[in-house]
Amino acid sequence: MTVAHIELEPPPPLSPGALRVTPLGGLGAIGRNMTVFEHDGKLLIIDCGVLFPDVEQPGVDLILPDFSSILDRLDQVQAIVLTHGHEDHIGAVPYLLAHKPDIPLVGSKFTLALVEAKLAERRIEPYTLTVKEGQVERLGPFECEFFAVNHSIPDALAVAVSTSAGTVLHTGDFKMDQLPLDGRITDLAGFARIGAKGVDLLLSDSTNAEIPGFVTPEREIGPVLERIFGRATGRIIVASFASHVHRVQQVFDAAHAHGRKVALIGRSMVRNMGIARDLGLLQIPAGLLVPIDEALGLPEERVVLMSTGSQGEPMSALGRMANGDHRHVQIGEGDTIVLASSLVPGNETAVYRVINQLSRAGAIVVHKDVAKVHVSGHSPAGELLYLLNVVKPRNFMPVHGEWRHLRAHAQLARDAGVPDDRVVLCEDGDVVDLVDGKASLVGHIRSRYVYVDGLAIGDVGESLLTERRILGDGGFIAATVVIDSVTGKVVAGPTVSAKGFSDDPAVFAAVLPLVTEALNKAATEGITDPHQLQQIVRRTVGRWVNEAYRRRPMIVPTVVEV
Repeated sequence: MTVAHIELEPPPPLSPGALRVTPLGGLGAIGRNMTVFEHDGKLLIIDCGVLFPDVEQPGVDLILPDFSSILDRLDQVQAIVLTHGHEDHIGAVPYLLAHKPDIPLVGSKFTLALVEAKLAERRIEPYTLTVKEGQVERLGPFECEFFAVNHSIPDALAVAVSTSAGTVLHTGDFKMDQLPLDGRITDLAGFARIGAKGVDLLLSDSTNAEIPGFVTPEREIGPVLERIFGRATGRIIVASFASHVHRVQQVFDAAHAHGRKVALIGRSMVRNMGIARDLGLLQIPAGLLVPIDEALGLPEERVVLMSTGSQGEPMSALGRMANGDHRHVQIGEGDTIVLASSLVPGNETAVYRVINQLSRAGAIVVHKDVAKVHVSGHSPAGELLYLLNVVKPRNFMPVHGEWRHLRAHAQLARDAGVPDDRVVLCEDGDVVDLVDGKASLVGHIRSRYVYVDGLAIGDVGESLLTERRILGDGGFIAATVVIDSVTGKVVAGPTVSAKGFSDDPAVFAAVLPLVTEALNKAATEGITDPHQLQQIVRRTVGRWVNEAYRRRPMIVPTVVEV
């Protein structure tokens, strides 16, 4: 098995006729999915998504793939192929098209509709090519064949990329629900057909590689929702992913059966369901959907609110309800809250915090731990093995997952008979070349996290995030002192103020004489450089805080000369 190493050298020039595969996101974390293919001097991109920040990235809105390795080659990009419309696969498209708006976008009708709505907000009119399963398109030297896959969003696709160097099958996100609500199953027959022709490299979704067995059918969720709706005596609020059209359809069906009206809450929920309705993917009974203002005037036992915020996002509709600051909805006794989604790894703490806040307000909260109100959109190990046995790839590269998922999926590939030296376990920025039917790790390029903070893109680095974490954990102490520019002696101060450290302003009385003593000692030793004196102040205050409180706040010293 080939394992990635961050210390790898940059890759050599691509051999004539070879195919290069470079993941720029999606390996080692759930999100930011993006893979670049290179062949005969041309590039093809599959997916271009975002990663959502965790508590270790305070103030960050989104995390993008690192485009730096391809920015000077955008003229060579034949297209961006989008497997489906989830944010972790399409969310970074506007940021890449900001550099070159005419890069063609290729995807299914619903996927492109979601992307076009995002781009319209930035006044970008993309060139798009709508494809569907069974279709074959030539994109420069890349021949792309598309396959239907079942996922937690309509119109998801897998894509086989064929070149003179060989064929790569990229599954996108998928599962093998044999009774999907829309009747659109994963095309195992198509995978078997292309497997029989020969798949040189398989890139496959690893999200649920650690989970044994097979996926639960979506059809089992409907009866559970029916029972919840039947028992509820007050208002029902359902939180789900804003792209999960099938789950929203099940909520609509249950609400209609129980004589309730539905109002959509959350900008993305309203936008996405409008697109799904216009494309015929969402069937809404006449009179079922009402504006939020009208819903608030109805008896509570006749209302269902369909909301965003199933991942505990503080600024989402449900997050604001839990905090008590939503402008329309106040949670109270008699409310039933249904969290109809799985937990994205890393969001567990935020979700359970919201559950506790809602419970404290008096609501009954139904979530995946107490009822089957959601099934995953990703194949567990049994289905992944099934795919490996159907496709029989000559080489295998697990994608879309944290390290534990990638390693588990790599082991499944070995169990299915892929030779150990043909299982390529990579991380973002690793470069894999397919030459003469063999996939090998040949180098590494920079693939850092690119942080979006408000309108700033890439201006936030790891050092700044470290400072933010220190501020959040220990607070801020400012120490100011005035010294004689000639003698270096203290002539005023020191004064110490703080934020996020203590509510008692007298707490720093003990450190003031220590600072004065340290500075006067420095003056007698002939130290008058303001920068050196600032460091003395920082060390003195820092030592005192550590000894007295065992804390490490940010300390900002200021030395003023007169």
